[in-house]
Amino acid sequence: MSLFQLNDEGVLHIHGHLDRDTLAKNWWGMLSSTEQSTLIAKGQCVLDLSDVERIDSAGLAWLINAVRDGKRSQVEVTLANVPDKLLKLAKISDVDTLLPVN
Repeated sequence: MSLFQLNDEGVLHIHGHLDRDTLAKNWWGMLSSTEQSTLIAKGQCVLDLSDVERIDSAGLAWLINAVRDGKRSQVEVTLANVPDKLLKLAKISDVDTLLPVN
């Protein structure tokens, strides 16, 4: 199974681990050109974290960069079903205000 799957509503379901071992490049670069076009047409994307098993500081940075990269492509990125551990990590790291949580 891939790290994530995009559905027709612009929801990106993320699976497994978001850590330094699984995140080779930014999320936008991991999407196909068709998926990128779909998100640009919608103007928004929800990153659904309900199936994330583990996340570390690299995963947190990846999510912050996803929000930034979305803005660059005129796509509003929000996070849904955010694990409590991620919220705590973001708060301790003083970056919780950078995460647009639904």
